[in-house]
Amino acid sequence: MDPRYEKLAQVIVQYSAKVKPGQLVRITGSTTTEPLIVSLYREVVRAGAHGEVAIVPEECRRILLDEGSDEQLTYESPIAQHMVETIDCSISLWGQKNSKALSSVPPPKTALMSQGRRVYFNRFLARAGEGTLNWCGTQFPCESSAQDAEMSLTEYEDFVFRSGFLYEDDPVAMWKKLSVGQQKLADFLMTKKELRFVTPQGTDLTLGIEGRKWINCDGHENFPDGEVFTGPIETATQGTVKYSFPAVHGGRESDGIELTFQDGRVVDAKAAKGEEFLLGMLDQDPGARVLGEIAIGTNYAIQQYTKNTLFDEKIGGTFHAAVGAAYPESGGTNQSGLHWDMVCDLRQGGQIFVDGELISENGKFLNPEFPQPLG
Repeated sequence: MDPRYEKLAQVIVQYSAKVKPGQLVRITGSTTTEPLIVSLYREVVRAGAHGEVAIVPEECRRILLDEGSDEQLTYESPIAQHMVETIDCSISLWGQKNSKALSSVPPPKTALMSQGRRVYFNRFLARAGEGTLNWCGTQFPCESSAQDAEMSLTEYEDFVFRSGFLYEDDPVAMWKKLSVGQQKLADFLMTKKELRFVTPQGTDLTLGIEGRKWINCDGHENFPDGEVFTGPIETATQGTVKYSFPAVHGGRESDGIELTFQDGRVVDAKAAKGEEFLLGMLDQDPGARVLGEIAIGTNYAIQQYTKNTLFDEKIGGTFHAAVGAAYPESGGTNQSGLHWDMVCDLRQGGQIFVDGELISENGKFLNPEFPQPLG
């Protein structure tokens, strides 16, 4: 057992998920993630809580997509609904033997499966927003993810643990320090009306943010973390965004994505690769063409793209926007079976303007109290 798994499990249970004695904690992951599931379960027991483990073979999802009827794909499981109403905490592990296993699945089938999880997903978000459900998701460093990142497994393991400050003697102290800078940024944005992103590569996107709450993501829901986000005003997004990296959703990939917004909705969508899949996801329900999230990446320990949204959306000096469901705690009201984060790099001449004031250039904040590159 890699001792770093034990350290990661301790940080997630004690700091991220804030597990308390007597709570019901669900731990989920594929068979690939079993070593970390064991470490997490041990820490949950040590915390005095009740662990419920669900290990799901990756092949089960593929079987349902290949052989399931429309009724089966959209089925809303009463067991899942009971679970989301009952658990106090959810810890999810991501990792698979083959990250491309679903690449050949027709987009309409993926969209149907998303619809089958819509009621569950919306209730999950609502409970999280109410503060009655803590959750955390993290990546298990596996071979397929290392291959996607074009790294050896050893290199990828180092990348994963470094991204979470786990090489520090006190990782929690590092997260608390980042939290302070992110909170100052969030407080600043909370008083503003308009946010604009501009890049030399063709992005010019303006969003209405007046009255919306900016959330400080400091290692509690996602691990690693490092962003501030809100739900933009649903009818106020205007302009074009050209995303810098391939966007991965449900094992499928689209690249060279360009979205044009008018009065809050995507009115034109293009992709150099995976355009059919992109359009299929955007057309799955009325809310899929509206932004549910806008966020700024602030984790400067992450500097390279890895085809893994958990890390890529946190890259210090980027922003990401998610089409689909909003997080209710941000004040966003958009609902959809989709939530798809896509990342735009600001480190090559990009700028962020807030109510016309330049606050970031080339991926660095001008205010030294906001998160800064590591020394």
